[in-house]
Amino acid sequence: MNLLRKLNCLFHYYPKSAPFSSLISSFTTHQLTLTTFPPDPQIVLTTLCSNGQLKEALIEMAARGLEMKFESYDMLLNACIKKRAFREGQRVHAHMIKTRYLPPVYLRNRLIIFYSKCDRLREARNVLDEMPEKDVVSWTAMISAYSQRGFATEALDLFLEMLRSVTEPNEFTFATVLSSCTGTFGFELGRQIHSLIIKRTLDTHIFVGSSLLDMYAKAGRIHEAREVFESLPERDVVSCTAIISGYAQLGLDAEALELFRRLNLEGMSSNYVTYASVLTALSGLAALDLGKQVHNHVLRCKLPFYVVLQNSLIDMYSKCGNLIYSRRIFDNMPERTVISWNAMLVGYSKHGMGREVVELYKLMRNENKIKPDSVTLLGVLSGCSHGGMENVGLEIFEEMVNGKDGVEPDIEHYGCVVDLLGRAGRVEEAFEFIKKMPFEPTAALWGSLLGACKVHSNIDVGEFVGHRLLEIEPENAGNYVILSNLYASTGRWEDVRMVRDLMLKKAVKKEPGRSWIELDQTLHSFHASDRSHPRREEVFAKMKELSIKFKEAGYVPDLSCVLHDVDEEQKEKILQGHSEKLALTFGLISTSDRAPLRVIKNLRICIDCHNFAKFVSKIYMREVYLRDKNRFHHISMGVCSCGDYW
Repeated sequence: MNLLRKLNCLFHYYPKSAPFSSLISSFTTHQLTLTTFPPDPQIVLTTLCSNGQLKEALIEMAARGLEMKFESYDMLLNACIKKRAFREGQRVHAHMIKTRYLPPVYLRNRLIIFYSKCDRLREARNVLDEMPEKDVVSWTAMISAYSQRGFATEALDLFLEMLRSVTEPNEFTFATVLSSCTGTFGFELGRQIHSLIIKRTLDTHIFVGSSLLDMYAKAGRIHEAREVFESLPERDVVSCTAIISGYAQLGLDAEALELFRRLNLEGMSSNYVTYASVLTALSGLAALDLGKQVHNHVLRCKLPFYVVLQNSLIDMYSKCGNLIYSRRIFDNMPERTVISWNAMLVGYSKHGMGREVVELYKLMRNENKIKPDSVTLLGVLSGCSHGGMENVGLEIFEEMVNGKDGVEPDIEHYGCVVDLLGRAGRVEEAFEFIKKMPFEPTAALWGSLLGACKVHSNIDVGEFVGHRLLEIEPENAGNYVILSNLYASTGRWEDVRMVRDLMLKKAVKKEPGRSWIELDQTLHSFHASDRSHPRREEVFAKMKELSIKFKEAGYVPDLSCVLHDVDEEQKEKILQGHSEKLALTFGLISTSDRAPLRVIKNLRICIDCHNFAKFVSKIYMREVYLRDKNRFHHISMGVCSCGDYW
């Protein structure tokens, strides 16, 4: 009977009119029928929010009216944040206002976060501006919202406003605002923020340090980034990845790889972003064997195959000359982004595989899941150009102009059309096309036309374009070489001397050539006339042997590739010292018979070295993969995929 008395007392305590009452059936043991009673309103709300029943939870909120308190509002807002339920969250906010509930700072901060998560930055800012009292979370939440969505100016302005307030920024505020310190103004402000961080002794904090080194790396100040990294008392995967990525993004691929190896030995744990950054560095070095090793390591670690990692693998394999692996990864992707399509399209394009480019582009359109962007169309047009499919390329450009894919052509797309026409020998048409463009022609665009003039011996257009280029970029040695060779092809030796004299007068310096070849997972680097390699004597001895052997087979050194005013014997000696020749020769003496040779060069390969590589392929029965600044050259049995036009 004690149990029955307690239950009866409990039932008389609750009003029978309360919502969400529960019916308890007859208590058969004592033959007593119990009356209804409501559960705790807070438990009801908790259950509804936990089950994602926001609509019912809002009905309960409306029924409770003025009885809504802090815990209930907090629970509702958290549910709205989790589901990014904008309309429902607005109703919660409106209920606070209608019932004249004055939320504490914590709840106002939750409103800022809610609106930010729903990409309603104006509403979030209104909440912040209306707050009678703000804490460090209030400011940081709003700064973070601006930073994450690319509103760098607004984030920096708000941070400066915070500094003028009574609230002191903490380590999370600094880590957040540093991501907005981009561009010239942003970087200068970032350096001042760095000083402020040092004064407040927060520079050793892991989050702040990672953001600092990321800021310096993105500004191209890798040495400052490295100093910050080395000064961190402890490092996590974020800081390690940031510094490796910084080197890779700046093209300092060897340094990125060396640092990755060092940190690995020190016990660094890598995530998918780390491996994506390392793969970017390996792409730059065309280090296929090392790339395969990293790929195998990723598989052994059973890392989740995020799209960004798969995109990096596609890019790495294509830049290392292995398009079969690239396509295999692409075809097996459960989901693809536009970057995935672009990586594969550009890979085919750089290898001159125009037909594959067009087929893949058609597949992309037919699937109709991902819309092409500006890079997509650039890759397709470039592929048509390198693959000798000028009519298809021109049709696709015409579709762009007519707005078929919703991508408006820019100067780079127009440049591809100039290249298409130039390769097809339609030099005059390309020249007229440039005149009618809605853009001011760039040096790269004029350079493409000048190259076409040289190949097709169009002296009239070539002379105009060449002098135009000398005005735009007088420091580019390549323009002088092409123009002088164009004059030389028609016997205008006085003009040749004039161009060479002009080059000397302006003290034009050619960027030093550098080539790499990977053997046994070791990268061997060669500079022009390099004598620093441990096996240099073997390399130069073999070079002399090759020169004699190739001449007997019909090789004639192209002395026009030498800029210096010296005799022919000296010019030939200079040609023998070109970095790609040294790398190829080293490859011949260091690999087994018929093993493929893969060389990468930092500049465009010259005509003589291209001819030399063709003889290496033909006489030694080697597959030669040469990647220069612009494209891939796959040479088999003395025939190059570029069709001797690059």
